[in-house]
Formats: sequence, structure tokens, C-alpha cells
Amino acid sequence: MADLDVSRETFDRLKVFADLLTRWNPRINLVSRNSLSDLWRRHIQDSVQVFRCVEARPHWADLGSGGGFPGLICAILARECWPGTKFTLVESDQRKSAFLRSATRECEVNCTVISRRIEAIEPLAADILSARALADLPMLLSYCDRHLAPTGTALFPKGVSWKKEVEEARKEWRFDATPITSETEPQAVILKIEGVSRG
Repeated sequence: MADLDVSRETFDRLKVFADLLTRWNPRINLVSRNSLSDLWRRHIQDSVQVFRCVEARPHWADLGSGGGFPGLICAILARECWPGTKFTLVESDQRKSAFLRSATRECEVNCTVISRRIEAIEPLAADILSARALADLPMLLSYCDRHLAPTGTALFPKGVSWKKEVEEARKEWRFDATPITSETEPQAVILKIEGVSRG
């Protein structure tokens, strides 16, 4: 189990979440079977580090939330240290949305789950926008264009080919990108993105 440096109360909520995901996973495949045995490092710690990339803001939206990474994990951390922040989790898969609603209740966090496609919902004007393993950077920036507030920050965990994705995205978009080296995967980064506009 990863050393997460969180309070006992927050750790207990993360454990409730982990137990729930482990129970639901055989039915809906929220995470791959191979990574379930490494759930705390591969998924929970990976999401905790995303949360620590930013300061408190009023509205955090997570796109393609799936099994709750990073959005629901960030909401669990925020419950104690950013109690005023509301979270919106967007997930078009109805079964995954049912899991997210159940986890939101059991972990007692301030989350709204929207079960619709990202392109079909009203602009969210989020102060923080996150998405993990959802799409390539050019597509993620089009989501920023629609759902991120003008002064907002996007956080996108990216793998080893992140530099190539940034290069590709610059053909169409203007943005500031700060790569933050991942604690769980040395060649991966969290891209902290601001100032998004069409090139």
C-alpha cells in the first residue's frame, strides 16, 4: 500500500473506495484485472499526486471519470482540506456512473455525476479540469476550450510519449504546459495546462 501522507480520516475513506471498487470490478471492469493487485500505487497514489498539483478552487470537473480516477480520489482528499470545492464527474457509461454514484455516497463526498457524453453537456466553466487515459492532447484541449474557465487549470496525466502529444497539439492550439514528473512512473508526467486558445 502506497505511503500517501494523508490523515487517518482521509485514508479510511480511500479504503472504503478501494473495497467498493474491488467488489464492483468483476462486474464492470473499472480497472484492468492486472492492475487491481496494484490498485493503491497504480490508481490511487497516481490520482493523489494529481490533486497535489494545484491549490484549492471552487469547481473541479473530471472528464471520463470511469472508475473514479483521478476525480473521485481528488474529491475524497478535498473533503477535508478544501471543503468548499464541488466536484463534477462526467462519465457516459451508465454502469460506471452507477459505481461513481455509489462511491460518492459511501465516501460522503461532494460530487455530482453526469451520465452523458462530454460533447453533449452544457459548458462546465470548471476552475480545474482533469482527465486520465481519456484522449490525446489535441482532443483534451478541445474539451478545455468548452469546459475550462478562462483562468482555469487543466491536469492531464500523460505517458512516455507526452512530448510528441504537446508538439502535435501546438499545431492547432496555444497553451502553456508545465510537465510535472510522475511519482509512480518516472517517464510519465502530469501536464499542467493553462491559457488554452485556438492557434
